[in-house]
Amino acid sequence: MFLPTSKKELRQLGWSQLDIILVSGDSYIDSPFIGVAVIGRVLAAAGFKVGIIAQPSVNSGEDLTRLGQPKLFWGISGGSVDSMVANYTATGRPRKKDDYTPGGVNNRRPDRAVIVYANLIRQYCKESAPIVLGGIEASLRRVAHYDLWSKGIRRSLLFDAKADYLLYGMAEKSVVELARALAEGKPLQEIQAIRGLCYKAENPPEEALLLPSFAESKADKASFSRMFQLFYENNDPLSARILAQQQDSRYLVQNPPQPQLSSSELDAVHALPYERELHPFYGQHGPVRALETIRFAVTTHRGCYGECNFCAIAVHQGRTVQNRSQQSIIDEVTACSRHPAFKGIIADVGGPTANMYGIECSKKLSRGCCRDKRCIFPTTCPTLPIDHGPQIELLRKLRAIAGIKRIFVASGIRYDLILADRKNGRRYLQELLRHHVSGQMKIAPEHCSQVVLQAMGKPGSDTLLDFIRLFTQLNKKQQQQLFLTYYIIAAHPGCSKREMTELRDFARQELKVIPRQVQVFTPTPSTWSTTIYWTGKDPWSGAPCFVEKDPQAKERQKEILLGALPGRKKSLGSKKAPERAATPRRQSRKKVRRDR
Repeated sequence: MFLPTSKKELRQLGWSQLDIILVSGDSYIDSPFIGVAVIGRVLAAAGFKVGIIAQPSVNSGEDLTRLGQPKLFWGISGGSVDSMVANYTATGRPRKKDDYTPGGVNNRRPDRAVIVYANLIRQYCKESAPIVLGGIEASLRRVAHYDLWSKGIRRSLLFDAKADYLLYGMAEKSVVELARALAEGKPLQEIQAIRGLCYKAENPPEEALLLPSFAESKADKASFSRMFQLFYENNDPLSARILAQQQDSRYLVQNPPQPQLSSSELDAVHALPYERELHPFYGQHGPVRALETIRFAVTTHRGCYGECNFCAIAVHQGRTVQNRSQQSIIDEVTACSRHPAFKGIIADVGGPTANMYGIECSKKLSRGCCRDKRCIFPTTCPTLPIDHGPQIELLRKLRAIAGIKRIFVASGIRYDLILADRKNGRRYLQELLRHHVSGQMKIAPEHCSQVVLQAMGKPGSDTLLDFIRLFTQLNKKQQQQLFLTYYIIAAHPGCSKREMTELRDFARQELKVIPRQVQVFTPTPSTWSTTIYWTGKDPWSGAPCFVEKDPQAKERQKEILLGALPGRKKSLGSKKAPERAATPRRQSRKKVRRDR
């Protein structure tokens, strides 16, 4: 049974009023991959009456008010992707398609969705219950942040949306604590002590660490860089302090994060009764493309210690990997096999980085993340017990489940972790190639220039070449016809036309392909790469860093790598195609051979 989204469903349940109404920029897919669905299920399991309003019309209050008003609070999420990222490309062009909207047309998600939905609630629900923000858009915009689309620093979303509270991170524990506190009428002081919660205050708590103010961060790039450093360093539950940042005459107060979920707690979240379908109320408007990818995919863990500078997972999910038990994962795959739409294929078994499952530092688990070094950059920390053995064991158990034809590992793979595992790394890659990769294995070197890789926080190209040699050796030994697909980022800080030319030559000479999966860097809120983009400086050394900010020049960087088809002005990057083999030097560069 879905969570209700219409009056008819409320009547069928015999409910006159909901405790909580969740509003989302995505359509309502009931899946453990959809944040609003997870939060709704967690609240329902805790005994609360929860409803969902997905992609409400912004032209009237009819959609928004169809479930009435909640007793405890409104919960607002922009969706699975920041609404500005969902609506615009890296170079500012409007996106025509949306994988989370029925029919696939991008016509239901407003720009700055969280602010728009909060304004709608205040407009049409005059005596509104508290407004609580959550999801990735709120989480990554919870302090002063650089915003690409307004080309400057914006205040905390809590202030811009004029909401009452903001819950950051994955928020399962925080949202239940808040709901119970409101239901029990607990005093404001107790509510404001909930971990993982941000609120507004006239004065900062005495014990709070003061960040440079919004005004200081906006006026001075060095202050912004210092602000982000303090913010980033205080995201570990075991070591974080209360943070406070003046926004106007008031302060944003951020409590320390909630403790990471234990294995049993994470298991419980994934054991909730998800339908793995689009709610019929929205399905009448057409299919949602995202469902094809996530319906029969399984998450093994959350969190990532890769800490790529352009990625916000470290700030949103955390730098500590939280694992599910093998039995919980086996139970979910078994449940998928019994679904009426299941055809024998599990699309993915993984997480933010698939091969971090079961690998974590005991020191970090007891003391928190190191402030002076990272787990796997620039080299792998010797105290990280890298062993792919548990993953090999898990994958073998999953393949033995009745009704399973194929299980794919489609999540990202850190090839440097495979190379660092002298005991089981080679065996793990053999297992992937033999059973869990179809045609192409996707990896993400992102670039080859040491200057750019340093700015990205990614391993050097020597590591990539070592992995390619191992891949080729195993591919040949197992007599398989598998290929590597490379994800590349153009126009990242540190990357000029010279670095893209270097990458083009590297791809042709060393990779023997022209990579097809090339995206232009998007400066999203709350990442180190975005801080570099805004300030034009390496935040650790203070040295100047080249940043390309002209949209056309960003596209030209992409063109340098992709080239153009003979006789056409349109670039190869303008449509999807398989990766091309590099042109041998003795042939004309206009004659391009395609790998099939």
